[in-house]
Amino acid sequence: MAVLAEAGMTPDDHLLDIGCGALRLGHLAVPYLRPGHYWGTDASLALMHHGRNVELADPTRLPPEQLVEDAAFAFPGIPDRITLAIAWGVFTHLPITALETALHSAARKLPRLRALLFTVFLAPDSAASAPHRQADGVVTHPDRAPRHFRLEDVLHLAGKAGMTAELRPDRLPRGQVLFHAGRVG
Repeated sequence: MAVLAEAGMTPDDHLLDIGCGALRLGHLAVPYLRPGHYWGTDASLALMHHGRNVELADPTRLPPEQLVEDAAFAFPGIPDRITLAIAWGVFTHLPITALETALHSAARKLPRLRALLFTVFLAPDSAASAPHRQADGVVTHPDRAPRHFRLEDVLHLAGKAGMTAELRPDRLPRGQVLFHAGRVG
């Protein structure tokens, strides 16, 4: 929530929580946002519904149809009124093609999006093709979870999608880094 607040989130924003799981963020965001302003996607619909029923003090504030099963980052059925999106700890477990797809889908399907916040692990060019020990001690890999990417590749993929990606100075758990992506222009 602090990262979203820093990005300027207000109760009037429409938030897309990509890879929301059991509503680890949603249980805080749903009561903060106006009713109907939170949408979540995840590979597991059952996990999201469990989170809705167990984690929310008032599950009626989140209609079940606003939890969308989506393992492909295609954002099916997500309304074009989304203004903020977040993917926290999602791409650390997936190949870089998943990030590429999410960036393209966000740029193409969410015309009102002013920011997509996402976390990844980075490795320097000299260590990108082998396991790399992050500053917090976790070992990341180029080919299996937890995965790392090169900064150059993340910036390139954002540019290909018509977005800019700014590396934020925030210090995150386990050495992850935060990007703030937005539309070019």
